[in-house]
Amino acid sequence: MAATEEFLVSKSGQMSVPAGVRRRWGLTEGGRVTVVDLGDAVVLLPPGGRQKLLSEALSAEDHLRFVNGLADSELATT
Repeated sequence: MAATEEFLVSKSGQMSVPAGVRRRWGLTEGGRVTVVDLGDAVVLLPPGGRQKLLSEALSAEDHLRFVNGLADSELATT
């Protein structure tokens, strides 16, 4: 579901997330979200959204294949 809504950000950096979004994301009592700063855009992800996004972008098998192919042993950790 793609939707565009404006969120209010206060001087202190607090953000007001629209009620419909809070209900859909299960945040009616508040909670944590993930903020991804892309440089020219910001992406907000609901709880669990980061893992879902990553798993859809890169399968566990592809990740393991990539890690196993790294030449630097200090980087080659899972």
